[in-house]
Amino acid sequence: MSTPGLRWSEWLADQAAQREAAGLRRSLRPRAAADGVIDLAGNDYLGLSKDPLVTAAAADAALMWGAGAGASRLVTGTLLLHTHLEEALADYTGQPAALVMSTGYHANLSIVTALVDRDCLVISDAHIHASLVDAVRLSRADLVVVPHSDVAAVRAALASAAGRRTIVLAESIYSVLGDRAPLVELAAACQEYGALLVVDEAHGLGVHGPGLVRLSGLNGLSHVVVTATLSKALGSQGGAVLGSPEILEHLVNRARPFIFDTALAPASAAAALAALGILRERAQLPDVVRTRVVDLAAALGVEPPAGAVLSVPMPSPGVALAAQAAAADQGVRVGCFRPPSVPDGISRLRITVNAGVSDEDWTRATGVLVAVVKEHG
Repeated sequence: MSTPGLRWSEWLADQAAQREAAGLRRSLRPRAAADGVIDLAGNDYLGLSKDPLVTAAAADAALMWGAGAGASRLVTGTLLLHTHLEEALADYTGQPAALVMSTGYHANLSIVTALVDRDCLVISDAHIHASLVDAVRLSRADLVVVPHSDVAAVRAALASAAGRRTIVLAESIYSVLGDRAPLVELAAACQEYGALLVVDEAHGLGVHGPGLVRLSGLNGLSHVVVTATLSKALGSQGGAVLGSPEILEHLVNRARPFIFDTALAPASAAAALAALGILRERAQLPDVVRTRVVDLAAALGVEPPAGAVLSVPMPSPGVALAAQAAAADQGVRVGCFRPPSVPDGISRLRITVNAGVSDEDWTRATGVLVAVVKEHG
């Protein structure tokens, strides 16, 4: 008779074997600080994570404030750095206020779980990020998943809500397909039915300057809330919720992922603040990303995305991994979308444009990727 420990061992071994057979095994691959590989797999869209102004700000903050914030925001962890960053984020995005958190994941968990309960209805786009999916699960609210970017389906769900408190979840730019949400139409529908629209700007902020919410003229509206990450275009780490002071005050008092989490580290806060300053001074930086996205998409024969992430469909998870390895062998690092990370089950190469890559390296990387996709696609 097997012991409980052995039963767990057997279960884990079976799970590992299933992943291996399906080509879905994942593993950690440590990289060196300077390995000479052209990195088109990370999310440092504007190349700011290694900008001298950003790294100097991070180092100075660590020396002044310490390696960590030392406590949660509600104890002693709120630093003047956090306040300055929140003010800068709100000003740049055109929002009344901002609340900084340790990750974008925490921002999404906070806004949903603090505002939603069993009596509420959540209407979610089918391609929403995993952090919002998890947030809805934790909230225990009723959920309606609508087809991707289908405003008519959102309106139908809102009409059937019968006066319930309702929120609609969308991303300004979706990370897999790279398309932009119909934000103006969604905001209008939410206003008509008294619902709250939550827009995740993880892939919009920075790539489109102050984000698509502001560029769409939706900033400052009381029924539109924005979540964002500091770890992509801003080259740092952390997250934020941006919206009305009333909503943010509610989060401070009710959002468990915010209340019980250690505050954002000083170095990360200072780095994000410096990156925002660079974005203001070099407003043309997002144009570099857009130009490269369009050119690379044309070279690979795919539609250009609205953001900085370009997805190239592959025949299977195994082929996607082989193509990724072939690119790496030639000095170009790309990512790989495989189930369950993709909502439609199609494996893809994930190529992220980085404005910090030199023109020479970009030209070389483009040639490598075109050859790899031709061979494996």
